[in-house]
Amino acid sequence: MLCHCGSPNKYKKLDSKLERKMIEMKIGASGQSNFKSIDSIILKFPQFREGLRNLRGVFEQYDEDSNGTIDREELNKCLEKLQLRLTKEEVEDLFRSCDIDGSEDIQFNEFIVLLCLIYLLMKPSSPDAVSTTLEMDSPQLEATFDTIVDAFLFLDKNGDGKLNKKDMIKALNETSPWERSPARVTRTRFKEMDWDKNGKVSFREFLFAFISWVGIESDEELPDSGS
Repeated sequence: MLCHCGSPNKYKKLDSKLERKMIEMKIGASGQSNFKSIDSIILKFPQFREGLRNLRGVFEQYDEDSNGTIDREELNKCLEKLQLRLTKEEVEDLFRSCDIDGSEDIQFNEFIVLLCLIYLLMKPSSPDAVSTTLEMDSPQLEATFDTIVDAFLFLDKNGDGKLNKKDMIKALNETSPWERSPARVTRTRFKEMDWDKNGKVSFREFLFAFISWVGIESDEELPDSGS
């Protein structure tokens, strides 16, 4: 069971930065998306699962004491190896924002979110910008991260860098307006994402819920993001 510990204020700085980035990317995409419906996102779940599971090897490589988590020292070594030049403050901000169970360690699902957030923040907002990205030598992983970002941008109907319940209702119903999703389905999905219950979903919150939906670890207990 996942405990969403800590004050929402500890996420505010990073979430604001992510919100601005998403707005830039939405503008840069000029309304284009590879997705046409929620169903088209769901159909890609097997690809998402495969792409994200490839990170398991990276995670285990830097989990030096093999305890199933990565501490701050191990994370710094990992980011250094990946040639990510982040300040101590930036690393600490990412660590605190992704350590959602307050364990002072990064678990595998939190590690995926952390790397995806770094990838997004370093990614150019437009095709013409100079790219500074993760040195992971993994086109499949980068493509997976890009597709997850695209899924969020598809759901962000008003382009304000965050999701709200109206966005979700519109996305769920726009494919077949004559077969509207029950209101309880929309409420449940939104609740699974809106952990701090402020009526808005940041990309960070979306990522944790999305990883749970995809089911990266079918043989282990998945985080219950709806609690």
